[in-house]
Amino acid sequence: MIAVIDYDTGNLCSLGNAISRLGADYIITDDINTIRAASKVILPGVGEASTAMQKLRDKGLDRVVGELTAPVLGICIGLQLMCSWSEEGDTGCLGIFPNRVLRLRPSAQFIESGKGNLKIPHMGWNRIDSLKTNLFKNIESGTYQYFVHSYAPEIAENERYAIAVTEHGDSFASALNLRNFYGTQFHPEKSGAQGELIIKNFLEL
Repeated sequence: MIAVIDYDTGNLCSLGNAISRLGADYIITDDINTIRAASKVILPGVGEASTAMQKLRDKGLDRVVGELTAPVLGICIGLQLMCSWSEEGDTGCLGIFPNRVLRLRPSAQFIESGKGNLKIPHMGWNRIDSLKTNLFKNIESGTYQYFVHSYAPEIAENERYAIAVTEHGDSFASALNLRNFYGTQFHPEKSGAQGELIIKNFLEL
């Protein structure tokens, strides 16, 4: 059984529909024992980091997610909460990934190019490149995924955890992996056939 963690952070219908189309069974739950017993766990989320993190704490889920041994996939805010800290609301997060989450900023090259102001939030389709791990099995580098966000995990010096990279003003880590923990800044459940393949790959890990 796949557990989709419910901590009151947005509409889960599109994610549930994507899982159902793949023929998999899932449950939307905040029950700690159910989450611990699941074969796969998904931490979704939309909204603001400090509010989302507080909702995790209120349900006691902040103490559970990092202890899971089954494969875990964080999506959008779910990924950000798995990082060490978010600039949004100066928020201490779960610390599964050491990456910080920073507001999207233009690089020096972007400024010098004279392209104008950087559009934030970053909304719409963008490429994911430098793909690693079986999360992206049969996915070509340069494929497009759907993004809606103003903050994203940084690409740290000597980066070891980024398994996909995207550019919007500057480059950021659009997917991370450490042990059984994975995360995507984009929304695979809203990204058509290629996004659905990423979910399928996760379910087969």
